[in-house]
Amino acid sequence: MTVTSLLESDLPLAAAPMAGGPSTPALEAAVTAAGGFAFLPAGYLSADAFADRLTAAHATGSPFGVNLFVPQPGAIAPDAYRAYAEAIRDEAEALGVDLPAEPRHDDDAWREKVALLVAHPVPVVSLTFGLPSAADITALRAAGSRVLATVTTPEEARAAEDLGVDGLVVQGPAAGGHSGTFDPRRTITDAATADVVRAVAGVTRLPLVAAGGVTGPVDVRDLVGAGAEAVAVGTLLLRATEAGTTATHRGALADPAFTTTVLTHSFTGRPARALRNGFVERHHAHAPYGYPELHHLTRELRRTAATTGDPHRLHLWAGTGWRSAEERPAGEIVRDLAAGL
Repeated sequence: MTVTSLLESDLPLAAAPMAGGPSTPALEAAVTAAGGFAFLPAGYLSADAFADRLTAAHATGSPFGVNLFVPQPGAIAPDAYRAYAEAIRDEAEALGVDLPAEPRHDDDAWREKVALLVAHPVPVVSLTFGLPSAADITALRAAGSRVLATVTTPEEARAAEDLGVDGLVVQGPAAGGHSGTFDPRRTITDAATADVVRAVAGVTRLPLVAAGGVTGPVDVRDLVGAGAEAVAVGTLLLRATEAGTTATHRGALADPAFTTTVLTHSFTGRPARALRNGFVERHHAHAPYGYPELHHLTRELRRTAATTGDPHRLHLWAGTGWRSAEERPAGEIVRDLAAGL
């Protein structure tokens, strides 16, 4: 018997989708075996790669969710793109990387991924970076999926409810990685995730999943008390045994030389919380907005930084609770977070 109406899990805990490598089938399996719910991130995967991951996840027989990136409009002028490319050229040259000369825009294979999920539905589909068309939500729900929208404000929550979603992932500004804000240019002010959950709960009756800034079981209990049906954790799993986090990223999370996190759009053109490192210090102030164009601009630079052990040119995604992330099995992390519930 499950304890949530949104997630098919014994514990009100979920592994947040961490695209780009940290989320792995092994991590998802470990979280599920411990009684939690796991999200498979579809972001950055080609349609074929996603189809393979989806097939493998279905073959396990365990319930799981899928997270999709909602397509973004083109948001950067070519001149601004070229100016930023020139500004970070020294970073690329230090790693022997060539930067793309022209901006690249794509929709992260949205249509193909939605079609795959309609043909091979999963219990839960979560959406990040905004809202798609009502027709897409209707199609996913008609296939049998519960659709969750990631929101960061009460206003976004109302818009998502009006569009017909089944629930909300309420992301506080303390969360690591990309903010799900609908407007990447808005000023994101500090706030406790519990306060954001209470604000959203005040404008909607939809069930809520809270995310952001979790350091341990006390935070989980507080977020449930604030009105969340479940809590999603990401940063606390980055150093888990089963996570696909790179050695460079893992090392930085444990390195006392890194002392704070910051919201920055310097890596991808969208605000994301990361450990403050050299790249952020050198480029945040003049970085333009424009996702996914800046993501593609810096992608090979970041990939090379990870493989060569350079933490100061890598996007070190981390929430404010990163100090609590430990090198140990994910199942232990999940069970400890559930203590006291």
